Amino acid sequence: MTAVKITVNGQAFEHNVPDNTLLVSFIRETLGLTGTHVGCDTSQCGACVVHIDGRSVKACTMLAAQADGSEITTIEGIANGDELHPMQKAFHENHGLQCGYCTPGMVMSAIELVGENKKLTEKQIREGLEGNICRCTGYHNIVKSVQAAAHEMDI
Repeated sequence: MTAVKITVNGQAFEHNVPDNTLLVSFIRETLGLTGTHVGCDTSQCGACVVHIDGRSVKACTMLAAQADGSEITTIEGIANGDELHPMQKAFHENHGLQCGYCTPGMVMSAIELVGENKKLTEKQIREGLEGNICRCTGYHNIVKSVQAAAHEMDI
């Protein structure tokens, strides 16, 4: 067992976890934050993307113990109360989702992408989201959503 101290969505947590506990399992099962999805367990799909110390990370590729001392933001932590984050709002308004399974990871990846460059081309958005797979859409509305959010985000 390993003692893990992390801050998730602004709240400090300390738990003893088995050494082989994946971060995604810790977030979902220990903390009960089920917005972070498990899609493939092989880091192919991106449904489990969270921000660790401000960077997008696939939570299925990291042990909870490796996140010790980190600050983590999940999809549950990006809204401001009842006010959606601009990226969430853009996905909603531009129908950037269908079944919604990939959406939390897609949104988290897109936030970092736009944070690095607000003037992204369609090609840059598509390349920037390569690690996130959506099986329902043709990505057109996802790209449109990211472009719309880029105009609204104050980063």
